[in-house]
Amino acid sequence: MSKKDFQFLNLPRQTPRIVPVSIRVLGYGEIAGDFSNSQAGAQAERCLDCGNPYCEHACPVHNYIPNWLKLVEEGRLIEAATLMHETNPLPEICGRVCPQDRLCEGACTLEQTKFGSVTIGSIERWATDEAFRMGWRPDLSAVRETGRRVAIIGAGPAGLACADRLRRAGIAADVYDRQSEIGGLLTFGIPPFKLDKGIVRTRREVLEGMGVRFLLNREVGRDIEFGQLLDEYDAVFVGTGAYTYVDAQLPGRDLHGVHDALPFLIANTDRLLRDEAPPPAFDFRGKHVVVLGGGDTGMDCNRTAIRLGAASVTCVYRRDEANMPGSAREVNYAREEGVNFLFQRQPLEILGGARGNVRGVRVVETALVADGSGRQRPQNVAGTEYVIDADVVIQAFGFLPSPPDWLRSHGVALDRTGRVITGASGSLPHQTSHAQIFAGGDNVRGADLVVRAVYDGREAAASIVQMLATADAPALAHA
Repeated sequence: MSKKDFQFLNLPRQTPRIVPVSIRVLGYGEIAGDFSNSQAGAQAERCLDCGNPYCEHACPVHNYIPNWLKLVEEGRLIEAATLMHETNPLPEICGRVCPQDRLCEGACTLEQTKFGSVTIGSIERWATDEAFRMGWRPDLSAVRETGRRVAIIGAGPAGLACADRLRRAGIAADVYDRQSEIGGLLTFGIPPFKLDKGIVRTRREVLEGMGVRFLLNREVGRDIEFGQLLDEYDAVFVGTGAYTYVDAQLPGRDLHGVHDALPFLIANTDRLLRDEAPPPAFDFRGKHVVVLGGGDTGMDCNRTAIRLGAASVTCVYRRDEANMPGSAREVNYAREEGVNFLFQRQPLEILGGARGNVRGVRVVETALVADGSGRQRPQNVAGTEYVIDADVVIQAFGFLPSPPDWLRSHGVALDRTGRVITGASGSLPHQTSHAQIFAGGDNVRGADLVVRAVYDGREAAASIVQMLATADAPALAHA
C-alpha cells in the first residue's frame, strides 16, 4: 500500500473555517470559509477510494465522488468540475445545502469506522467555485441543435436541472417563473447564511451562456395560458414546488405575532435583496420567539430569528433529537447561535394576551412509542402540560404542493394531497397522465431535499429527450 492509503490516519477530518458565532449572528453572510488549494487536496486525499463507494450510493444523484476527489487531490479542478456536472447540474448549490451528514458523508467508510468522513460537501462546493473563477463553463461545442423546444415552468432546482440537460441534448429550453429572479426557494426560501444569492446569479449566467432563456415575472395562468405553451412547445416540464404550509390547526394561530415559516423566510430574504430594514412585523428585538418544527426549514427560521435580534429563540419538536428530520449540522449551528431546543414537546395551543398578541404556547410532553411503522410515534403524556412564554411563534410543520388549476383542467392526474402523479405504467419516468407534460421536484414528492429535485429535473429531461427522439413524438403547431 502507498502512503496515501493511510492519509486518514495522519490527517483528521477538517472543514473550512467557520465564522465565529459572535460575528456571524450580526449579518446574513455565508458562515463557512474556503479551503486553500493544499487543504482541499489533502482532505480529498483522505478518501479510501472504496471498491464499492457507499458515498456514491447514498447520494441521490449518484455523484462519482471518489473519482472527482482524486481529481481535486491532483489539482485538476477543471476536470473535477466537468465530472461533477455529469451527474449534478447544480454542484455548487448542493455542496452548500445538502445534508451531507445524512447522505454521502454519513455513508462514508471513514465515518463508519470512526475516523471522520471525508469532507465531501465542502470539497464539492470549493472545487466548483474555484473552477468557475478559473473560467470553467460547460462545453457544448459538439451539441447539435434538434429544433425541438421545451417550456419549463418554475426556475427552482428541478427546473434548472432540466434546462441544463435539455441544452446538452440540443433542445431549446425556455424557463417561465413568476419571480423576478431564478432559483425558487434557492433564492427566496433558503437564507443567505446558507446560500449566498450571488451563487445563484452565477448559475444563471452559466445557464444563459448555454442558451437557456429565462422569462421571469411571467406567471403561467395569469400572464400566459398553459394551453398556449402546449401549442407552442414540444413538451412542458412542471417544477412548481410545494408552497402550501401544513396547518396543524392550533387554536390561536390567527393571533398577531404568529408567522408561517415559508412566507416569513421569503419576505425576509426579499427585503434583504432589496437592502431594506426589517418591517415592524419582523422587529424581534427583545422578543421571545418560539419555532414549532424540527426540519431544515425550522432551523432556517431559528437562525433567522436570532439575526433579527430575538431575546431568545426556542425550538419545539415533538420527537427526540435523533429523530429530527433536518440536518444535524444545521441543528448544531442553531445551537451554537443560541437556540434552545425542547424535544418531545407537542404544541397544543397558541395563547393570546392583550390586543390579540401572542403571549405563549401551551405544550405537553411526549413519549415515543412503537406503532409498527418503523418510526416511533409521539404520544402525549397526561398531566405534563405547561406554557412557554412567547411574543412570536413561527409554525414550520412542512409544506404541500399547490397544484394550479391549469394542471387539472388539462387532465393531469393528482393524488389526494395534490402531488402530481408521474411514471404510471406504460409511461416514461416523470411523465404525467398527459403525454406532453412532465413533472418533478416537490410538486411530485412533497417537500423534500434540493438534491432530489435536481435528480428529478435531470431524469425528466432524459425522458423528454427520449420521447422527442421517437418517430411518434407529438406533432405540434410550431413544427
